[in-house]
Amino acid sequence: MLDETSKTIRLAVPIILGEIAQMALHLIDTAMVGAVSYVQLAAASLVFNVMNIPFVIGIGITISVSQMVSMAQGQFDGQKVSHFFFNGFVLCTITALVIAAGLLSSSYLFPYLGQDPQVVEHAIPFMRFIGISIIPMILFMTLKQFTDGLEHTKTAMMISLLGLPLNILLNWLLIFGNLGFPRLELIGAGWATLITRTLMFLALGFVVMKHHLFHRYIAVSKNQWKLKGRTIRELLHIGVPSSLQLGMESGVFAVSGIIIGTIGAVEQAAHQIALSCASLTFMVSLGLSQAASIRVSNAFGAQNFPKIKLIGKSTLVTALCYGTLCAILFTVFRHQLPGFFNDDPRVIEMASYLLIFAAIFQISDSTQAVGAGILRGLKDVKVPTLFIGIAYWVIGLPVGYLLTFHFNWGPSGIWTGLTTGLSMASIFLISRFFILSRRP
Repeated sequence: MLDETSKTIRLAVPIILGEIAQMALHLIDTAMVGAVSYVQLAAASLVFNVMNIPFVIGIGITISVSQMVSMAQGQFDGQKVSHFFFNGFVLCTITALVIAAGLLSSSYLFPYLGQDPQVVEHAIPFMRFIGISIIPMILFMTLKQFTDGLEHTKTAMMISLLGLPLNILLNWLLIFGNLGFPRLELIGAGWATLITRTLMFLALGFVVMKHHLFHRYIAVSKNQWKLKGRTIRELLHIGVPSSLQLGMESGVFAVSGIIIGTIGAVEQAAHQIALSCASLTFMVSLGLSQAASIRVSNAFGAQNFPKIKLIGKSTLVTALCYGTLCAILFTVFRHQLPGFFNDDPRVIEMASYLLIFAAIFQISDSTQAVGAGILRGLKDVKVPTLFIGIAYWVIGLPVGYLLTFHFNWGPSGIWTGLTTGLSMASIFLISRFFILSRRP
């Protein structure tokens, strides 16, 4: 088991660093905007909550690329790898355009969400920049899933890490108006995000098209870069349930943020800080999940079922240990972490309290992510999607709503509901894997 754990972690580390870099772009925007005012921080929170569901649905579609590429690689079929890559890229491009159009239209609904009028005033123009930036972001993720599926995970990682200083510089120039640039505040963060995501996509696209590691897949483009309905259906068979899984999970957090926003701007800003911290630690769990999913999919392509079982068990143990560590760190540093995002005493006090709840669900959050990933590697996506829907929307969110408004728990009620939903999802998914791993 230790050998399989080591292999999964080696594959996961570049994926994790890349995911953390992507999340760090979001955290940097949140922290630098928070330095302007908590109202603009709340506006950024509203935008990120609204766009999160369609964005992760797009990410779910891109996941199908790594799954099918990895399975074809396990069959030692390079031409099929190229074919899945091309069809996946076209599918993800269409998805990105549809999502961007939806987000641009959604900004007109902000005044009807019961939010603070000042928050809405800042959120509407910011959403338009973020909506457009979804296009290069999803295309970058598509290329990343292709390279990750081939286990060349360092390529996208390096580009993601290089995007961090670029985003910080652009934020510094455009949010605060340094070096003669106009002070655009939240709009400046929107410009910085759009520019950074576009350059990252172009850079990874250049590497994929020109680097010798990927030449064999590009060289057969004349034969394999053809759209086929059957291939699109295979990609959608994985992508749609994966999108629903991610969308239902992120949707719960997004709706929770909107619900908390009806309580007040201070509560919404504190919620965004606690959620940002939890989202950052989740990137490691997500990286473990993706690495395990790629390795399981590769073993599934080779029909090596004992290896599938061993990969799954070892990664779940790793997730359990990691979640426990995060819970301890959140508890110990709950008073220090909010200070990185905002200096308002009311926001810091509320965020410190919410971080206790974020600490509690770290274990179940990590294990449910890995559980979904290893099942996805087995091409088992429909039943897990049902499980996730029940855990989050039938159990978690109603519990949170009742505790918040009927028992007057405030924001802590919503976070208790989130913890309940994540715990149930973890139990459902892990049980499903152990049942399936008993037989081919």
